[in-house]
Amino acid sequence: MKKTKTAFKALEIVILPDGTYVMQLKPEYSSTVKRYASKPVLPNATLKTLSYIAYMQPIASKQLVETRGSGVYAHLKELRQLDYITHQNVGRLKIYTTTEKFQKYFGIKGDVEDLKSRLFSKVRKTASKGQTNSTPQITTESK
Repeated sequence: MKKTKTAFKALEIVILPDGTYVMQLKPEYSSTVKRYASKPVLPNATLKTLSYIAYMQPIASKQLVETRGSGVYAHLKELRQLDYITHQNVGRLKIYTTTEKFQKYFGIKGDVEDLKSRLFSKVRKTASKGQTNSTPQITTESK
């Protein structure tokens, strides 16, 4: 941690509450980096699929396809590769849920019901501002 402080001006190593370490950008540099960032980590459509899974979990692949369309298969592949979601086979059906890595990455603490209530409150706030977006969006909160 000391070497990182002297070697890197914009990066820091932080200890998370569960005892794991993460290297991250210092908050004071986030606006500068956002200006030069070429693209987000997840495309908007994939992020919407992820937020839908997080809100509706556990959710069957059939319901995802009905709601999000056939492009959801590419989203699911990408989200599985990032280890944000996992699935269980129930007969020929796949049931999707989010992973612990998803919760850590997005700073979500608590159980699934807490996550659902937080997502629902964000959807209500968005709807009250006159936007009509029925899919919950996952956002990170600044520390």
